[in-house]
Amino acid sequence: MKKLVLSISALVVSAAMFAQTKTVADVAKFASETIDLGKVKQGVPTTATFIVTNISKEPLIIEQANPTCGRTIGDYTKAPIAPGKTGTITATYNAAAASHFEKHMTVKFAGVDEVKSITITGDVLDADAYAKWQAENPAPVAKAQPVAAAATSPAVTPAKAAKAAKAVKKPVPAKG
Repeated sequence: MKKLVLSISALVVSAAMFAQTKTVADVAKFASETIDLGKVKQGVPTTATFIVTNISKEPLIIEQANPTCGRTIGDYTKAPIAPGKTGTITATYNAAAASHFEKHMTVKFAGVDEVKSITITGDVLDADAYAKWQAENPAPVAKAQPVAAAATSPAVTPAKAAKAAKAVKKPVPAKG
């Protein structure tokens, strides 16, 4: 009887040692777990892209990325993500009804029992409210910058282009 108890105890301890479970935090890092889409025009589907980095030493596989409601469509990187590399998970919200929204997606990684929840939020405005909001909050006009042209030149390294881009000052709006 002692041998049987000792054998079973040894088996349980061995199984516990080898059955160390991974968590999402062990294998993946999200650039952001929540993306605010801001003001969205009603009837215009809007997409958020989540960036996930493989922080493990093995390829990372996204098994599933499922929305929790029918008004959100999800897609994700299907190929294994190499250690240190990134993949994406997209969530497209069908902005059918004017209101605030907060939608969740559940993400499942291979070899991880835990499920991760990511979120998109925003406010859907009807056409009139959206037009009024745009008039009150004009988007900054992008001007052609010499830095952008220089960045494509082989003599300019990405580091130099980034430094030059930071040096470009934004115009200060006039008070009045």
